[in-house]
Amino acid sequence: MTAHEIILRLEALRDDGQRLGLMRFFKTGPGQYGEGDEFLGLKVPQTREVVRAVERETPLSEVPALLTSPWHEVRLCGLLLMVAKFERLATKRLENDAEAARQRDEILTLYLRNAERANNWDLVDMSAPRILGHWLLLPTWLGGKELGQHRAYKLRTLDALAESNCLWRQRMSIVCTWWTSQAGDASWCLRYADMLVEHPHDLMHKAVGWMLREMGKRVSIDLLREFLRQHVHQMPRTALRYAIEKLSPDERRYWMTL
Repeated sequence: MTAHEIILRLEALRDDGQRLGLMRFFKTGPGQYGEGDEFLGLKVPQTREVVRAVERETPLSEVPALLTSPWHEVRLCGLLLMVAKFERLATKRLENDAEAARQRDEILTLYLRNAERANNWDLVDMSAPRILGHWLLLPTWLGGKELGQHRAYKLRTLDALAESNCLWRQRMSIVCTWWTSQAGDASWCLRYADMLVEHPHDLMHKAVGWMLREMGKRVSIDLLREFLRQHVHQMPRTALRYAIEKLSPDERRYWMTL
């Protein structure tokens, strides 16, 4: 299955009735964060259905042509194809398999090389946790000559994303920690929430608060409270509201009035 054939499948599903609504929702107007993005008008389940139909017969080499498409849904399809391929190589049986690790690293490398093509929050959020976040917990060849965790290399990789000038790369660095928090590891979330807590963009305020909330829920509410004690006076109100959303009404009022 070629990228051209996949694009034709997606274009055949075009819905002009939904297209303009999606363009408004994803802020594609002049000066907005999604400026210039073009939509076919597909719902996400439609794109997922195409991915399920073609993933096994589509080589990874076809994905870059999807990621460079002007159509939002085609880029999403490319990202979801990488997610599907990565997850098939990351089952419990294959976690420590040397060849599976090499193939996962290839997908991860392609993902990072094309990070700017995930140029809206939905594209980041549907791909970063399941590719980048999952990779953080798996053995990798990247960063060493032997298969291992190579945590220092993983930290450098995420630090580079967090410190970049690209909003979408920065969002990847924090949103990917959804996966590590689900696995009980708070360190990734705390590191990148600390680095990005004063980011000026509203999309990052929401992402940081959301990931802190998930970390508190899945790992430790006390770690969330400790982060808040250290940062509450510098946190944007949106980030704070997202972070404390699952706390009791009394405790939410306490944090919001500090």
